[in-house]
Amino acid sequence: MSKMMKYILVTGGVISGIGKGIIASSVGTILKSCGLHVTAIKIDPYINIDAGTFSPYEHGEVFVLDDGGEVDLDLGNYERFLDIRLTRDNNLTTGKIYQSVINKERRGDYLGKTVQVVPHITDAIQEWVVKQAKVPVDDDQVEPQVCVIELGGTVGDIESMPFIEAFRQFQFKVKRENFCNIHVSLIPQVSVLSPDTCALFCSCLPSCVCAQPSATGEQKTKPTQNSVRELRGLGLSPDLIMCRCSTVLETSVKEKISMFCHVEPEQVICVHDVSSIYRVPLLLEDQGVVSFLSRRLNMPIEAKPRKMLTKWKEMSDRSDRLLEQCSIALVGKYTKFSDSYASVIKALEHSALAISHKLEVKYIDSACLEPATLQEEPVKYHEAWQKLCSADGILVPGGFGVRGTEGKIHAITWARKQKKPFLGVCLGMQLAVCEFARSVLEWTDANSTEFDPETSHPVVIDMPEHNPGQMGGTMRLGKRRTIFKSGSSVLRKLYGDAEYVEERHRHRFEVNPELKSHFEEKGFRFVGQDIEGERMEVIELDDHPYFVGVQYHPEFTSRPIKPSPPYLGLLLAAAGKLQSYLLKGCRLSPR
Repeated sequence: MSKMMKYILVTGGVISGIGKGIIASSVGTILKSCGLHVTAIKIDPYINIDAGTFSPYEHGEVFVLDDGGEVDLDLGNYERFLDIRLTRDNNLTTGKIYQSVINKERRGDYLGKTVQVVPHITDAIQEWVVKQAKVPVDDDQVEPQVCVIELGGTVGDIESMPFIEAFRQFQFKVKRENFCNIHVSLIPQVSVLSPDTCALFCSCLPSCVCAQPSATGEQKTKPTQNSVRELRGLGLSPDLIMCRCSTVLETSVKEKISMFCHVEPEQVICVHDVSSIYRVPLLLEDQGVVSFLSRRLNMPIEAKPRKMLTKWKEMSDRSDRLLEQCSIALVGKYTKFSDSYASVIKALEHSALAISHKLEVKYIDSACLEPATLQEEPVKYHEAWQKLCSADGILVPGGFGVRGTEGKIHAITWARKQKKPFLGVCLGMQLAVCEFARSVLEWTDANSTEFDPETSHPVVIDMPEHNPGQMGGTMRLGKRRTIFKSGSSVLRKLYGDAEYVEERHRHRFEVNPELKSHFEEKGFRFVGQDIEGERMEVIELDDHPYFVGVQYHPEFTSRPIKPSPPYLGLLLAAAGKLQSYLLKGCRLSPR
């Protein structure tokens, strides 16, 4: 293979949220399985500098990287699929580009020239991509050979125009054999009603409903034709058109797309709905994507069995065969939008698959567990408690703000008293401390100063390094070391009896170290602390099957084949297998 970097740009058409992130990750995965070093860049056309201040309802979770970068959740997909470690500069936003160009202009780098979108912004985009593509992302620190770039949004959006123009120029700078474009488009399926039924509807309704989206109807190519036409008009020609559809693409539809979109039939790839996202790389491999990219980008790839894809196939097959079920109650405040907890759900899935159980997540809005809801909406209150009580394990994830915190504390009380397996992450751990202080230490007003600055028992306090001036980038962020202080810690055993672990953080508040001794006297142990011993990182409760809290976010480093130990512990305890797992030296039974 020539030493030139190979760039694969993934664009999207028709609608956003079509699955570009999973497809970009899957393309990277099948190339990595061929022995290539692959990196990934996500471009978000919004003006925010990073994802740190986003509402989880608008963009889903904020994913945190080793270097503390707060980025789009798609970078989580790249890390999980490709098993790589990215940095904050792998997420490029309009805000970052404009900020860097404006800073250069203020320093006088442009020597008095008029600074414009073309060439200054477009040049800055290309320079950023070229520089970031060379940054090693694998443990062996080898420079990547392939860079997969996902352009967020849809082709035609006004905010993505400078990026499209930048890549139009870029394809000529790096030469054709080093750049290709994959365009992801939607193929809707529409059911057409019979003439009699249609007439009935049309006579009754002001608008005709004779064509309705359906999983069993005719596959329509017009949206894809229009999307590709628009992309071509902007100067980019797709090399592969990946068609998202609910069922397998019909041959006639594939030929129609080939004819009207100016590509060979082999360049039209069907990405239909599958039982698990881990099947997508296998789907692309089966349709010859590797051999096409090998020819198109002049990458000689040996035709040999690929262990990595074999593992993915085994994992996908096992996922489809699972019979035993395990339910986890996820008690949070953003439960109406599952992407708000994307990495948490993935970490649970990885752990459930490892113990050969089908995962059922019961989403519970924590506010519904509070007594106020019993007065206002009793049905919601009883439904929420029924879900909680019937779950095999309870998870309270991270979050910000006071809304719903009392409901989370009620859930923690239930988990502690009923000896239900419990995992508290970040805020979940802090609230477990508050709950224990109130119920066992009898400090009835114990609270976090985030929610009650005047409390007489501030068990959770503002961290000293926090700067309250700016909202963005002011937290304790990124990879930090946690030292285990106890040899008998359950979590330490789950981590393979490690002396320390390095996990990612995203928080402003800490457990008050001055009150530590009061808790430990009652069996509430702080088994993991930071290097200085000032910050409480891991809590465990004596005489409980599994009551664990972690200040860090272990879900960000969970991988399909290597699940996160705190989540694995929760699933093992929920399935009644934790003790046998620990007795076997933390080894799972043969499947």
